[in-house]
Amino acid sequence: MSHKIYLNNSLSILICVAFSFNVFAQTKIINSGWQYSENKANWETINIPHTWNNKDAFDDESGYRRGLGYYQKQIFVASEEKENIHYLKFNAVNQEATVFVNGHNVGNHKGGYTAFNFEITKYLNFNDFNLIEVTVDNSHNENIPPLDADFTFYGGIYRDVELISVPKQHLSLTDFASDGYYINYYNVSEEQAGVEVKLLVDNFDSFKSQNHLYLKILDAEGQLILEEHKDFKLNAATSKDITITFPEIENPKLWSPNNPNLYKLEITLTDKKGDVLDSKSSNIGFRWVTVDADKGFFLNGKPIKLVGVNRHQDYESYGNAVPLSLQKKDIELIKEMGSNVIRFAHYPHARELYKKCDELGILVWTEIPIVNKVTNTDAFFNVSKQMQKEHIKQYYNFPSVVMIGYMNEIFLRLAFDKKESDEEKEDRKQFTYNLAKQLEDLTRTEAPNHITVMALHFNELYNETKIADLPMLVGWNLYFGWYHDTIEDLGVFLDDQHQRYPNRSLLISEYGPGADVRISTTEPLRYDYSQDYQLLLHSGYYSQVMERDFVTGMTAWNFADFGSEFRGETIPHVNQKGIMQYNREPKEVYYWYQSVLKTKEPFVHIANYQNQLNLIENNTHEIVVFSNQNKGKLYVNDVLYKDINFELGIAKIEVPFKQGLNTVKVETANTTDETDFNVELFQNLKTNPKSVLAINVGTHISFRDAILGVTFLKDRPYSDNLYGYLPNSGKCNKKLIPFNISNTINEAVYQTVLVDCNDYKVDVPDGKYKVTLYFVEPQLNNKTKVLFNLKEANDDSEADVMHRIFDIKLNAKTISSQFNMAKMYDDKYGITQTSEVNIAKNEGLTIQLNPIKGETVLSGILIENLD
Repeated sequence: MSHKIYLNNSLSILICVAFSFNVFAQTKIINSGWQYSENKANWETINIPHTWNNKDAFDDESGYRRGLGYYQKQIFVASEEKENIHYLKFNAVNQEATVFVNGHNVGNHKGGYTAFNFEITKYLNFNDFNLIEVTVDNSHNENIPPLDADFTFYGGIYRDVELISVPKQHLSLTDFASDGYYINYYNVSEEQAGVEVKLLVDNFDSFKSQNHLYLKILDAEGQLILEEHKDFKLNAATSKDITITFPEIENPKLWSPNNPNLYKLEITLTDKKGDVLDSKSSNIGFRWVTVDADKGFFLNGKPIKLVGVNRHQDYESYGNAVPLSLQKKDIELIKEMGSNVIRFAHYPHARELYKKCDELGILVWTEIPIVNKVTNTDAFFNVSKQMQKEHIKQYYNFPSVVMIGYMNEIFLRLAFDKKESDEEKEDRKQFTYNLAKQLEDLTRTEAPNHITVMALHFNELYNETKIADLPMLVGWNLYFGWYHDTIEDLGVFLDDQHQRYPNRSLLISEYGPGADVRISTTEPLRYDYSQDYQLLLHSGYYSQVMERDFVTGMTAWNFADFGSEFRGETIPHVNQKGIMQYNREPKEVYYWYQSVLKTKEPFVHIANYQNQLNLIENNTHEIVVFSNQNKGKLYVNDVLYKDINFELGIAKIEVPFKQGLNTVKVETANTTDETDFNVELFQNLKTNPKSVLAINVGTHISFRDAILGVTFLKDRPYSDNLYGYLPNSGKCNKKLIPFNISNTINEAVYQTVLVDCNDYKVDVPDGKYKVTLYFVEPQLNNKTKVLFNLKEANDDSEADVMHRIFDIKLNAKTISSQFNMAKMYDDKYGITQTSEVNIAKNEGLTIQLNPIKGETVLSGILIENLD
């Protein structure tokens, strides 16, 4: 089964085109000099884009401010503008906005990710200043999606605000804040391509008008290809739909990721005298696509495997109020990675980024933010459909847009809900399906030349309810090898789905593990947040997708780390599944993608997981190299060490190192890469003592603390002259605490815990040391919170039994008695115990945790030589 789509594409430019004669339409960006207040009492001067959550969504306090914010600005409107029609346009406000002009309520808009405008002419005072006020609300609202999602709902006016002034006859601005025209294509092939433009023209005058439309199609060099003219009349106070069809262009240059050929459409509206009233221009891209359930995705009649990323719009320190220049850089980085597709998740992003995709050659999946659950009210359904209409109308013309979506993991909360009855769950399935069906029908009607999509999570509910049968293309968000099962189980699932539902086209719309660049390991494991495991999973998924023609493609989750306030991972309040960091510095897997996706230019990169290497018991370490070449030569300290071969863009080589600085270089036939590694050998702590020694207790990962300038080494069982937990000193179980740890930025140390292990030894030489031990209470709820929730619990409650008490000793000397973290703190705090100790008689350091109640815990050790 396949769907053949002729894509409707263009790129609208909001500024007016300059001509040799007067252009009356004018757009002003009015981002500067707004006043903002949380309470209407205390005001500060800010510029748009703006959010009030760029800091509080990342602090240690649970939750972030969701409520009202107030904006105001004075704008001067000259008396010469009195004959024009004036609009205020907001390109995005999260999530509900009420706009006032000179005290008059001019409109309300619900939904935080699409544009809206209001016609304000009658409220303006000309030749005077006018007060614009906007009340913004990002409170949870059961009737406005998204209700619940794994990203932060930043409040504020975070995209451009425009004051648009147009003559009384102009291209309509009232059709869901679109540009007032829509480009369609017919008979698109390698031999020919036709263009049809539907325009909406408004007449605000009290009498009929006679107008003229002049449309031109230009090639990339600006040469005129085709032109069309049309005279028409407009009745007073009315709108008119006009369709103009161009003859077919012979032998068009087709648009594709490898050759993003663009034409330009220019539209000019004049009055009967020929004076220009309004003008706009858009890019045109000629191509067609087919999705086939057995053979995948075809572009311009040729098979293409879609490989790319998802993207959230926020950025470190900015929240979602990100300068447009940084956002455009994202799209350039995505293209530079080798991507040919992007999913703008989970909402429409800035229109300028779709323009960038047009120009660079990136296919786009765009969607509205109905995520995790639905409210069964007319208000929720109406807002959802309004969102999709705005979404389609505003993004209809971009050449990059091929897929339009409307739901993501919509049964996620249902799958985990333990409060709803079976009857309530059945009702939820039905009304969720009903909304999906309405949105699917709406999308097919309003955007007939696009592919409808929906993203599902790993659950049979989507098959049982048949909601997965609605869209033309099904996206599966799959986390095999991270949240469940193994990496290799991905292929088993894909084959099963294809066998059971042979008529469905499918794509892996999300996949990927969390990764922290401060973490490294020689034994990558699920949920360890190492870049090493991130590479294993991404490369494993890529191999399995490439082996299956029926899989349309894959979009990694996510392009960059992004804000998710409730998450408590090694970087709290951040989802760390990005292939780039929150500040857009690449993780190593980014370079691997370049090695398999970019084939035109030779490429080689030495992965530098940690340029400070700490080698325990031996002097060799596995180096990973990425390249799109077949072979290369590896040099260590300027000496040829080995010829290497690349498989799936990767070569792994065990390399011997010396103490101190080491240089590694890789040469291929056409390119080279070189990097330095600072190596510290840990073979005998007594004969080769360290001024500072740090141990990440309870885990196989090492963690680099950039502030201390030290690496917390991976844990191990004790051996002579090194360090580790002693045998027969308890169970010595390793535990992960996947929650935010207050009072620290080193979650990766505190979140890994050695449980029920009473003796730990470090063979440091004699001397004076400062020893810092790191602790955290692993229980999800401490005593105070449990008592609050139970209300009538007492000191003899079961919750109290769960807490632990133990003594801490260094070389048999007690440094803390009756250590009880739950009693000392009312949250998961990062706790340290620091003491000085004199070590003599070659005894080394022994840490003893003597249990009094419950099991002992230890997260980290820092030993500093004071001599």
